[in-house]
Amino acid sequence: MHEMSLAEGIRGIVEEATRAHSGRRVDAVVLEIGALAAVEVEALSFCLEVVLRGTVAEGARIEIEAIPGAGWCMQCAATVPLAALCDACPQCGSYQVQATAGTEMRVKALELE
Repeated sequence: MHEMSLAEGIRGIVEEATRAHSGRRVDAVVLEIGALAAVEVEALSFCLEVVLRGTVAEGARIEIEAIPGAGWCMQCAATVPLAALCDACPQCGSYQVQATAGTEMRVKALELE
């Protein structure tokens, strides 16, 4: 369950950002998580609830924005939607598809009180 280590990393980012703003409380944490990022969103939400206890972000709203997967098909020379990293191109069936979107996970924004 790597979501716990991801949640701890997010806590570190949140704490560092709030130190720069005089330790203000956090109302919301906005995350972007790609469909190909291998992150279980439900597990991550649970882990965030646990690791944010006793911090300036305890009780903060967690907003998760899903980023759809996409890839560049070398045979079609086109950007195509991807549901999984090893999926074939939905247009030509080629497996020479390189992911170009949906592998990311980042803290997009923090809402401070």
